[in-house]
Amino acid sequence: MIQNRELTMDDYLAMLRRRAKVILIPVVGATLLGFLAYLVVNRYYAKYTSTSLVLIESQKVPESMVQPVVSDDLQTRIGMLRALATSDSEMRPMLTQLFPNRTPQQIDGTLDDMRNQPALVGAPFSDLSQITGSTLRKKPGQSQSPGFMVSYMASNPRDAQRVCEALTSKIIDKNMKFIQENAKGTVDVLKQGLEDAKAKLDAVGRDLADFKNAHLGQLPTDQDNNLKILQGLNQQDDRNTQNLNLAEQDKSFNQAALAQQLAAWKSTQSSTNPQTLQKQLSDLQTQLIDLQTRYTDDHPDVMKAKANIAEVRRKLAEINKASEDAPEASNEKASAMEPPEIRQLRQQLHHDEDAIAEATRERKRLQPLIAQYQQHLNLSPGLEETYSRLKNDYDSANKNYQDMLSKKSTADLTSNMTNQAQGERMSEIQPASLPDSPSFPNIWIFLGVGVGAGLALGIGLAMWFELRDQSIRTEADAEAALDLPLLAAVPWVGVVVPENGNSKLKFWNRDKSPDEHKDTVGV
Repeated sequence: MIQNRELTMDDYLAMLRRRAKVILIPVVGATLLGFLAYLVVNRYYAKYTSTSLVLIESQKVPESMVQPVVSDDLQTRIGMLRALATSDSEMRPMLTQLFPNRTPQQIDGTLDDMRNQPALVGAPFSDLSQITGSTLRKKPGQSQSPGFMVSYMASNPRDAQRVCEALTSKIIDKNMKFIQENAKGTVDVLKQGLEDAKAKLDAVGRDLADFKNAHLGQLPTDQDNNLKILQGLNQQDDRNTQNLNLAEQDKSFNQAALAQQLAAWKSTQSSTNPQTLQKQLSDLQTQLIDLQTRYTDDHPDVMKAKANIAEVRRKLAEINKASEDAPEASNEKASAMEPPEIRQLRQQLHHDEDAIAEATRERKRLQPLIAQYQQHLNLSPGLEETYSRLKNDYDSANKNYQDMLSKKSTADLTSNMTNQAQGERMSEIQPASLPDSPSFPNIWIFLGVGVGAGLALGIGLAMWFELRDQSIRTEADAEAALDLPLLAAVPWVGVVVPENGNSKLKFWNRDKSPDEHKDTVGV
C-alpha cells in the first residue's frame, strides 16, 4: 500500500474487490469447521432440556377479608424453594429412587449438575401471556396469573424429563409445606402473644380496680360528678336553711297570735274561773246581807240574790269535783272548749315545730355529705398522677390485647383457609416435556462462530496483504510515490472495451478501470 496519501471509499472498495477471495476462503473454511464441530459435539456431548410450567394461584378469599400467609418477594421465595428442593436431604432419596442403578458418586454428580444449572428455576413472570403468548383479554379487575418455569438439562431426554418432573413436584410440595408452617407458626406466636397480653391486661386491670375501690369518689374522673353533687347538696342545704328560717318565723308569729287569742278567750271565760267565782260568791253574799237588812226574804231582789248565790256555789262545786276526779280530762275538756281559731293556731305551731325538727335533721344529714364531697374535690389533684399512670397502662394493655385478638382471629382464618386449600398454591399446568431434539449444541451458534472466526481471519489476511503490497495502481498512487505532478498516462495495451462504453465490468474477471489501464507515468 502506497503511504502518504488519504484513502477514499473507492480505494476501500477496490481493496475489497482485490482481496475478496482472501476473505471468503477463510469464512467458508471456518464455517465448515464449525459444522463439523457441531456434528462431533452433537454425537458425543448432546444435551436435552425438559421444561415444566408452574402457575401460582392466588388465594380464593379476598385479601381485604383475610391477609395472605406469605407476603415476601416472589423471586426470593422461589430461590428459597429451589435451595430446599435441591438439598441432599430432599433430592438424594428421590434421585436414588428414580435411578436405582446409579452409584452414589453418580448421584452426587447429578446433584452438582442440577445445582450448577443457572436456569434450573426460571425467574418469575407476572402473566402467563409472557410465556404462552396468549392474547386472551382479562376482565377489568381480574388479577394476573404469575408463575415460573422449571427446566433441567441432561444427556438423555428421558432422564431430563424424570428429573424435571421430580424437581417440579418437590418445589410444589415444599411451597405448600412452607405456607402451612408459616400459618401454623403465625398462629402459635399470636396465641402465646395473646395469652401474655391477656395476663398483663388482667394484672393492670386488678391494680386499677383496687385503686378505684380504695379511692372511690376521689378519682379525677369523679371530679365533675362530685362537683355536680356538691352543688346539688349546697342547693339542698340552702333550701333547707330557708325552710328552717321560714318555719322559725312562722312559729314565732303563730306563738304571738296564740298568746293573743288565748288572752282574749280567757277574758271571755272568766265565769268559769274558780277565783272569779269565789269573788263573785263573796260579792253576792255581801249583797244578800245588805238586801236582807232592807227587805224580806220574799222580796224579788232577795230571792234573785239567793238564786245567784246557789248558782255560783253549784258551779264551784262542779269545778272542784271535776278538778279532784279527773284533772287531765278537765284540761282536755278545757282545750276542747277552746275556739277553732285557737286550736288551728296550736296545730300550726305543731307543724312549725315538726318542720323545724325536720329541717334540723336534714341539715345535720347534709353537712357531713358536703364536707365529704368537698374533701373528695380537694384530694383529686393529688391522685391524678397515679390514676393517669394506671389508666394509661390499662388502655395500652387493652389496645395491645385487642390488636393481638384481631390478629389471632385473622391468623386462624388464614390457617383454616390454607388447610382447606383456599389459599395461595402452586400447580403444574404444563408437565415436564420429553425433548425430541437436543437443546445443546445449537447448530446456528456453531455456524455463527465459524462465520465470525473466518470473517475475522479473512479480514486480517486481507489487511496484511494490502499493507505489504507496494504496487502503483492509480494516478494518486503515482503522485504519492514519486511526489511529482502527473503529466500524461498511457492506457493498458490489450484492453477490450465493451461496446456500450462501460469500462467497469463484472466483479470477477472484470476489465480494469481507466486508471488501472495506465502502465506508465510520463514526466
